[in-house]
Amino acid sequence: MSETLVDNKKIDASKRTWMIASGCAGAVGGVATAIPFVSTFQPSERAKAAGAAVEVDIAGLKPGEKITVEWRGKPVWIVRRTPEQVAALAGNDASLADPKSERKPSELTPEYARNEGRSIKPEFFVAVGICSHLGCSPSDKFETGAQPSLPDNWAGGFLCPCHGSTFDMAGRVFKNKPAPDNLEVPPHMFLSDSKLLIGEDKKA
Repeated sequence: MSETLVDNKKIDASKRTWMIASGCAGAVGGVATAIPFVSTFQPSERAKAAGAAVEVDIAGLKPGEKITVEWRGKPVWIVRRTPEQVAALAGNDASLADPKSERKPSELTPEYARNEGRSIKPEFFVAVGICSHLGCSPSDKFETGAQPSLPDNWAGGFLCPCHGSTFDMAGRVFKNKPAPDNLEVPPHMFLSDSKLLIGEDKKA
């Protein structure tokens, strides 16, 4: 079998995995707000399949907004949290299954993100947008307060429409939910105030 055919199969497999995860949320979650998909730096298909880092321009990302990029065939979220969203994180700890990201720390949370915001900079949250339960893609639920499938004191976060797991604005899973772990924080680092690199963290 040729090298090109093998590479194409690897790429197709990773794309298929992501499409299944995204499709689960779409099929169950109904109509959702469109989220921009950013592709400011595009490695070759072979490089992306091998896990090449992706550079993202975040200069235009406003507080309260989220963009999604692809890395290793996975959707990676970049959320710019508002000051209110950052401040609300401290109030969630008692309701979370793993507030300090102590479960599987080397797999799910790099050392530089083992803090309350699970981030390098408090306002910017970077996470792989795949639920740790069965691989569906959670929906944004940034609005606070009582809503369907959410508690009355909801402070903003994410809801997995497949089986009801909820995560706060740092991707930390709430107690007594199907998802066993927090959302994964991928390796990343800031190249500048407006440039983020997903997939590498040598300078972090």
